[in-house]
Amino acid sequence: MKFVYKILLAAIIIMAAAFGLSGYLFVNSVFRTSLEREVSKALDDSNILRFAFETAALNIPTQYHVLQDIAVEQIGEKLESSGRESGRYLRLSNEGREVLYMSDGFPGDTELLQQITEETRIWQVVPHGEHYFVHTGSIINALDRMLYLETLEDVTEVFEERAQGFSVYRRITLAMLACCTAVMFFICTWLTKPIRLLAGATRKMAEGDYSYRARQVSHDELGQLTTDFNSMANALEGTIGELQEEVRAREDFIAAFAHELKTPLTAIIGYADLLRSRKLDEEKHFLSANYIYTEGKRLENMSFRLLDIIVTRRDTIERQPVAAKSLFEYLKSMFSGNTEQKIRIAFGAGTVCAESNLLKSVLLNLVDNACKASGEGDLVEVLGKRTEDSYTFCVRDHGVGIPREELKKVTEAFYMVDKSRSRSKNGAGLGLALCVEILRLHDSELVIESTLGKGTSIHFVIPDRTEEKEDGTGRDEGSVMEKAGESAAHGAALSKDEAEDEKRSGLTSGAQPHR
Repeated sequence: MKFVYKILLAAIIIMAAAFGLSGYLFVNSVFRTSLEREVSKALDDSNILRFAFETAALNIPTQYHVLQDIAVEQIGEKLESSGRESGRYLRLSNEGREVLYMSDGFPGDTELLQQITEETRIWQVVPHGEHYFVHTGSIINALDRMLYLETLEDVTEVFEERAQGFSVYRRITLAMLACCTAVMFFICTWLTKPIRLLAGATRKMAEGDYSYRARQVSHDELGQLTTDFNSMANALEGTIGELQEEVRAREDFIAAFAHELKTPLTAIIGYADLLRSRKLDEEKHFLSANYIYTEGKRLENMSFRLLDIIVTRRDTIERQPVAAKSLFEYLKSMFSGNTEQKIRIAFGAGTVCAESNLLKSVLLNLVDNACKASGEGDLVEVLGKRTEDSYTFCVRDHGVGIPREELKKVTEAFYMVDKSRSRSKNGAGLGLALCVEILRLHDSELVIESTLGKGTSIHFVIPDRTEEKEDGTGRDEGSVMEKAGESAAHGAALSKDEAEDEKRSGLTSGAQPHR
């Protein structure tokens, strides 16, 4: 059963019970008042008859010292004839409670007669046929005789009025219930409208329409419930959107990873098969082996980068004050052999609250990406500045730049703006993804500004934070992070060594991080 019908049924039951009880009490109250009035009238009439009987007995001739039975009958007939039109009946009995005179139609029951005493006047309502009567009893003292007087007053009209009152009230109650049911139906429909709208919105969302919202039609508790539901739906839609985006990113990650594995593996398998199946001269033999070596190193570097990303996503770090000078001196030593671009490093004195090895990996990747995006002889700037409660790093190049629509995607793993240029320099699109994860552990993020054809500027801010964990776990987690940073730095160092080896052999430069 629908909720609106449950409310309607409950209201009808309550109204029916209220109308029925109030009608019963009202009609019975009127009935009791009328009956009491008739009983009082019957008792008064009984007193009048008793007084009339005693007066008539005094008018009997004086030769009779005792009231004769015949005289009693005569007086009874006169009294009955005077009240015949009012439907009154009477009965007279002697001292032995034997009937001396009785009106026609008076019932023969003597139960009330046996209860009459001198101290009390007794009465009762008795049914007789289709009529109701007030039966009264009293004692008459006349001429040294004690007689019993009983009267019957017809009160059928009072009972008929009660029955008619119940009948009328039943009809009125039914009419009122019908009207109230119609009114309550509209009221219940109006009150439950927000619930129906919420139920409809829930069904829509269950069917996949997460943008559907319930319409607010009131400002009471149900209206507030609608507002809260819509807020929840907004949060749910946002969460589902994020999950869908995450699923899409994972699918893209898997597809890109499979593609990145395919290229070096194809080269390795092809040149290995060439070495296995043919006898080559010394130069071709060296070239084939060198291709196998460089592609193998690229796969190794890619695995290091993926490992770094996985580790940084799962752990926290122990941040310590690090001299900014040591970071920039590290960059100078790493890129001292770069003769293709002009690298200018300028920084302000100060300390950085960070995990030094991880931060070196970030700077190394950013500078390496800037060099790859720049042309021969272009300037690459590495800047550092101390502020009140943080240290700001900036890496700026004047190279090819990044299209505006690509800015949000460059930090995704395996994403490369120019895939042909990136692969020619052994890039895999993991550098910026690793930087994002490392900076997240430092409560920071990359801010990328780029103009196509004019260059790119990337900066980030490391806030000061010197508090250490008291439970001792920070040391272990910091060690894990340190290993991850060392792995990244080691991978970059290997790439530098490869580049120098390949320069000496006249081949393409080795694998280095690329955005």
